[in-house]
Amino acid sequence: MSAAFVLTMLVVPPWLLTTLAGPPLPAWPTSAQLRDWIENPLNQHTLTAGLTALAWLVWLGLACTVAVTAARRARARARWLRRLPLPTPWQAAATSMAGAAALNTAHIPTVDTPPSPVSASTGTPHPHDGAVDTQTGGGITVPGGWLPNATAQQVAAAAALVWLRRRRAYQPGQPPPDDSDLAPLPATAAAVREALTDADTQQPPATPATAALPALPTPCVAFTGDGAANAARGMLITRLLAAMRDPQHATRLVITHTALTTLLPDISTDTEIPGLRVIDTVDQAAALLASLIDAPPAPGGGDGHPDLLLLTDPPNAPTAGQLATLQHAGATVVMLGAGPPGTTWSIDRHGHTRDEHTGRAGPRLCVLNRTAATDLLAVIAHPARERQHPVTEPAPPRRQPAETGHARIPRQAGSDRRAAAPDIPAVTNPRLQVRVLGRPALLASGEPVTIRRSAALQVLVLLAVHPQGATTTDLVQAIWPGLPAHTVTGRLYTTLSDLRAAIRTATDATVLGHTDDRYHLNPDRVDVDLWRLHAAARNAATALSDPAPAWQTVIDIYTGDLAAGNTWAWIDPPREATRRLVLDAYASAAAAQTDPHQRLRLLQDAIRVDPYNHTLHQLAADQLNALGDADAAARLLHGYQRRLQLAGIAASDQTAPTSR
Repeated sequence: MSAAFVLTMLVVPPWLLTTLAGPPLPAWPTSAQLRDWIENPLNQHTLTAGLTALAWLVWLGLACTVAVTAARRARARARWLRRLPLPTPWQAAATSMAGAAALNTAHIPTVDTPPSPVSASTGTPHPHDGAVDTQTGGGITVPGGWLPNATAQQVAAAAALVWLRRRRAYQPGQPPPDDSDLAPLPATAAAVREALTDADTQQPPATPATAALPALPTPCVAFTGDGAANAARGMLITRLLAAMRDPQHATRLVITHTALTTLLPDISTDTEIPGLRVIDTVDQAAALLASLIDAPPAPGGGDGHPDLLLLTDPPNAPTAGQLATLQHAGATVVMLGAGPPGTTWSIDRHGHTRDEHTGRAGPRLCVLNRTAATDLLAVIAHPARERQHPVTEPAPPRRQPAETGHARIPRQAGSDRRAAAPDIPAVTNPRLQVRVLGRPALLASGEPVTIRRSAALQVLVLLAVHPQGATTTDLVQAIWPGLPAHTVTGRLYTTLSDLRAAIRTATDATVLGHTDDRYHLNPDRVDVDLWRLHAAARNAATALSDPAPAWQTVIDIYTGDLAAGNTWAWIDPPREATRRLVLDAYASAAAAQTDPHQRLRLLQDAIRVDPYNHTLHQLAADQLNALGDADAAARLLHGYQRRLQLAGIAASDQTAPTSR
């Protein structure tokens, strides 16, 4: 109808004007007509001609407006098509990382023996809007920089390993000193993961970590230009990712303390960064490089000496000459600013390189500003002294689960209070049910209700995770992170309207409420399995006698990971908090058991919920040894170590359980 109206306004007026008054310019006025108009300007003929000309001008303005609007929309659509994420094998390679599998695969408790370690997938990614543009030129743009596809994949793998290490270190049944390890990942790492979420689900063969390393001139190259410092930070992150992911071909990175603090002034000293060696002076770097010439080959089957990159300030003349003669050490020296005679690359802020001597364009380098590089370095690094607690039997009752069961929405505006889950009343024979443990679903009388929008499903799960409700800003920042709230508020209202329409097909009751500027689910009208899980955990934690049945109720309610199969940016902290809640239930129920065989069965079921937890494997191995089955205990611990290796956690980064 809009098109018909516009077409009518463009066609009918000129037809009428041409029919009634003739063409707009039948002929140029003669000198006699001009003299008559000057002597008598307001006659019937001139008034008719003036009104006709005005009508033509109004129509011309309307036509110009329509043309400009159409051209603007065409350009916007063309720009959207150019930025349309294209499924590429490089982007899909991140889904083959076994670490990301642990975040999204639901583990349903059974009574079978633990399965042999296998590499799992990350589940089915769901397209969503984000603040990151996937580029067709072999990389992605994030706030603060640009990363090649291979580097982005390694960032996603490192982010998955962060959560795996947190899962491995958690001690079920023991109150942790704090919940800092449930904090969301830095914004840049989350942005990279979002960009890769839209990748093709096909899983090509994994590429070696060195595929992300750009070819640099040897033995020396100097970085100049507006993007020199950002390119140096990108080179630093790229080399550290390669060293962490592929230790046999790891690139040992040597950097002076001055250069490191110049590039990353906010770096923490209480961290251990695999593959990085910080020295004080350039002379020490030259001596270290010289010592590698006659050093024996690196163990582990690597290609001789691993590459060594040095980022440093421009050295003095004697040291520069010494560095230039170290090509046989397999080292590439990268200098910031003008250096000794050699290759000099001028780098713009987008990472494009140009040889200043030949004028030829070089490879595009990863570029990161201070904030982006610090975010990614926080994902690569881990505390130098991780918490080490002796593995002991859990002793119920536990802390109140409401304090950790609901992780605060990342980047939530306003105060930093942690609202505890309210007491959820029991709903008698609810018509509407929300299932978020396992694959999320909205059920009406046991039948699934179709929710068309992925964002609407996110809203439903997020409000189930936060029964106290969420504001418009909270929802926008969680579902569309990085985008200004005012630009997507209309999209949120459309999403909420679609969710309400889906609910209305099942019930006329008000399920999605809006009170005090907060959206929330009505606990009197809907049954949420996550709420029942927390209520059961509270009851078990406060049970005064025989808590084993209460903990078993928690175990029975849990049917899988929170929103299993979805990789939303905000889901990891509440998913891990929920998993820990059920692990506490297993550990507490096992501690309360007097039958050793029943205790072993509970520990084995807990391992299926989280096959990466160190404490559970140690307790299960101890129980097997107590039952006289040392071979089974050894097989369990060997399978656990193998599973960590498949996930990408190196043996040097593991704290191996021991058969006691």
